[in-house]
Amino acid sequence: MTIIEYKNKFGMKPKIGSAILALSLLSGAAYAQRDPAYQNARSNGQIGEQVDGYLGVIGNQSPSVDALTNKINILRKQVYTKTAASQSVTVKTAAFLGGCKNIQRTVPGEKYQAPDGSWKTRGNNAPELDSSCP
Repeated sequence: MTIIEYKNKFGMKPKIGSAILALSLLSGAAYAQRDPAYQNARSNGQIGEQVDGYLGVIGNQSPSVDALTNKINILRKQVYTKTAASQSVTVKTAAFLGGCKNIQRTVPGEKYQAPDGSWKTRGNNAPELDSSCP
């Protein structure tokens, strides 16, 4: 199911799907994100939220930052896979919708990927979102 089909099936703002996705993100991925190393890497602009729902490493970072990012992305994929199955969408669609939410949740000073693929630092205004985000 594509993003457009998902929107048509669940409406422009799929509240149920978003709520389930948000609750799902409180599982293993959220637990891993409590790690002080994650918070430091995020605060220091070493990692950021990508449009595809996964964390991205910005520039060349230490092996520990790469490993932490990979660990969290594996957990996120598990969450997206479960969400996709429960919502009858593809994992890619669930991850994309998760990416929309994750980018919206960034706070000033954190990095996120803009729709054009460039890395931006969140200011006081809302972040730039892909036009397909609900």
